[in-house]
Amino acid sequence: MGRSEELFEEAVNLIPGGVNSPVRAFGSVGMTPRFIASAEGSHMTDVDGKRYLDYVGSWGPMILGHANPMVLEKVMEACRKGLSFGAATEAEVDMARLICSMVPSVEMVRMVNSGTEAVMSAVRAARGYTGRNKIIKFEGCYHGHSDAMLVKAGSGVMTSGVPDSSGVPAGCTEDTLLAIYNDLDSVKALFDAWNGQIAALIVEPVGANMGVVPPAPGFLEGLRKLCTEHGAVLIFDEVITGFRLARGGAQEYYGIQADLTTYGKIIGGGMPVGAYGGRREIMEVVSPVGKVYQAGTLSGNPVAMAAGLAQLTYLNEHPEVYKELARKGELLYGGMEKLCREHGLPYQVNHVSSLGCLFFSPEPVTDYTSAKKSDTKAFAEYFRKMLESGIYIAPSQFEAMFLSAAHTDEELEFTLEKMTQILLTK
Repeated sequence: MGRSEELFEEAVNLIPGGVNSPVRAFGSVGMTPRFIASAEGSHMTDVDGKRYLDYVGSWGPMILGHANPMVLEKVMEACRKGLSFGAATEAEVDMARLICSMVPSVEMVRMVNSGTEAVMSAVRAARGYTGRNKIIKFEGCYHGHSDAMLVKAGSGVMTSGVPDSSGVPAGCTEDTLLAIYNDLDSVKALFDAWNGQIAALIVEPVGANMGVVPPAPGFLEGLRKLCTEHGAVLIFDEVITGFRLARGGAQEYYGIQADLTTYGKIIGGGMPVGAYGGRREIMEVVSPVGKVYQAGTLSGNPVAMAAGLAQLTYLNEHPEVYKELARKGELLYGGMEKLCREHGLPYQVNHVSSLGCLFFSPEPVTDYTSAKKSDTKAFAEYFRKMLESGIYIAPSQFEAMFLSAAHTDEELEFTLEKMTQILLTK
């Protein structure tokens, strides 16, 4: 028995399921989770000393690679000054200024501690601003684990086979309306049925919690138009896509401006950080200026701000990173597409720049329903063989692969070679 197995045996008696987030569990692939000891660049090393080429990247934050020296230096510098003050700091102002300069639709921003908190706060602000209660979300889009959002929520909820969550009272979700991703007619029907009652529509501009599902041409534009026509707040959940697809995130990538945007992952550089921001008149309903209450003891933590500022500043000053990530994405995911096409494999490869997913499905994946048709048993076998080959991907069919600036062409070609061996071996 390896050290990971020993730790897991102890963990299951101390932590629900032995993990502190369901997406880390290996139950759906019939394995024991690997306990990671360290990471650097594009690799992680577990407690048994096995090294893995990593395509999870802490679920997205490590866009520059693990343990980036520049980020580490800024974090250690901040640590020496104190870990937390519970008071305003200059770094918070620097972070707000930087985010607002990179995203034209964000005129004011409030720091929080997680993507879940960012979404919960943005929805509350939208309700306070509009005086309405109804929220539209899409099947398969994950917006954190707050009560109102746990309805066909994607991510770990899809993997566990639980469409909703026990412990969420019916009253918490009665104002949450479900639409179908990439289906504008389903959205129009909700606006017609609840005319004048919808406060906001929240969407992942790229569905990245049901695998990877790109928006169909005209879909995001249609959402913008509908929200404007009906006086609803358009919220882009860019916890994953924010500062990953472009300097200005998915909004720059697709040329669409949201009213409010939620962030996480990359803006923390690996530390626990979230944020929400948008139009000034909406953000000014938030306390202490307005009547929408939201607070956080560790919001704007100086160490987290140091990490996020270091990474965001680099990305802002080196936009060529995004061109390089897109090129690497085409090399890896394009290579996967070619593999499936040339060998007649009944699988789908969806990708947007550095985000990608191999679906074990013979049908195109465009929404939650089509994603759920994937063969999760086939994925589990594929996952096990990839892990044995030293390649670490998410232990779920319904999660994205993340590329970083640290991945080399040689590593991507090695990955394609292993994929080819695994997928062509019956």
